[in-house]
Amino acid sequence: MSADPSIGDEPHPQALDHLFRLGYDRLYAGDHAGAARAFHAAVTADPSNGEAWSALAEASGGIGAADLAAVCFRRAVAMEPANRTWRPMLAEALRQCGEIDAACVLFRALAVEQSDSAPVRLGLARCLAALGHSEDALEEFREAVALRPNDRDAVLALAAALTSSGDSLAAVELLQPLARRNENDAAVHHALGRNWLALREPVKALTALRHARDLAEGEEASAVERLIAELEAGEGADLSAAYVRALFDRYADRFDRDLVGKLGYAAPDLLRSAVDRLVPDVSGLRILDLGCGTGLAGVSFKPLASHLAGVDLSPRMVEKARQRGLYDALTVADVVEEMGRIPGGWDLLIAADVLVYIGDLVPVFSAAAGALVPGGRFAATVERLPDDPASRSAKPFALGANRRYAHAEAYIRKIAEAAGFTIRLMEPCTPRREKGVPVPGLLFVAERAARQSD
Repeated sequence: MSADPSIGDEPHPQALDHLFRLGYDRLYAGDHAGAARAFHAAVTADPSNGEAWSALAEASGGIGAADLAAVCFRRAVAMEPANRTWRPMLAEALRQCGEIDAACVLFRALAVEQSDSAPVRLGLARCLAALGHSEDALEEFREAVALRPNDRDAVLALAAALTSSGDSLAAVELLQPLARRNENDAAVHHALGRNWLALREPVKALTALRHARDLAEGEEASAVERLIAELEAGEGADLSAAYVRALFDRYADRFDRDLVGKLGYAAPDLLRSAVDRLVPDVSGLRILDLGCGTGLAGVSFKPLASHLAGVDLSPRMVEKARQRGLYDALTVADVVEEMGRIPGGWDLLIAADVLVYIGDLVPVFSAAAGALVPGGRFAATVERLPDDPASRSAKPFALGANRRYAHAEAYIRKIAEAAGFTIRLMEPCTPRREKGVPVPGLLFVAERAARQSD
């Protein structure tokens, strides 16, 4: 390390106080390089001084020398193992230089000793996230914010974890008050804009992102500008999993009352009637309810099931379904992913008013073919998009103003056949009403081929 002109290469131990004053003055002034030179001279003067090693570590971290900071904090902690300040700083230095396992072990020990320390819980959360323990990390992020609710870094970290978990609604609820308190913080408004975008709220997303653009610099400014350009060009209009999850999480408490009472929701009963017509008196089926919501379809299909399972993106809807006591298993997950979890595990898949939140249904039919036993059936409703035989460029599906997809009958037939299904029943239906007007729909029951081709 190069020496400051005012500091000798090997200062006399009596100059230690002067070196500390000089180092701290430069550290507090933001001159980390100058501070590092002063503290380097201090550890040269007194290698057994733990404070000198700790101060050198802090200054080294400020100039991006995370490896050196970790080495210096290790020396300091070795000299004073009980120091409650240096051990968390060592753990953080280890995390920043990539020694995640070692950092996690130390943060875990510190969390037992200092359970009320927000920085310790935040450090542990970041380590757990880096190691792929996302649920444990989320718990620790929540603890950090509970201990220090106005800590900008802790709130941003928790919001990022919630975003990664697909819960953009919770992230927005955290970020909105933070944004009001930090009007001039580009990172906060950038994060808020990205989550509004995930929730398919383009107007709110643009407001937050434009504000972030006015504040951001460098790479962050470029990233914000790209998002704004995509939004203004109308890209990203498709529904996201985060949007669907947030929509139904918010709707869970009044879902049954509104859907059945106000909207005349009939999709489950229509599907049950169709299955009964095709296979009268059937029972003992292994049934998977795709997008089970609060379990309305479970009520209709429970009498046919030896094992009834449900899957939904919304944790709050799944909890409502669990309260019915109808299902043998319930999972919070994406329907395509869940179908892939148990190949050939189901006799019947039902999707009542669920595919309206998915545009491209090719992955759905492909997953359904893999999930069903040979001869198994896939019964679902969709909203109907009128076919236009005269148009070669007719859309197979379209997103309406109500943020629900409508699908063309010809498209359903084509992709079902391509996935190895035979359509046993396809008929018009009215799955629900919208503003008192019947919604035009289609009901289909597709049967997987008894013997799949290789």
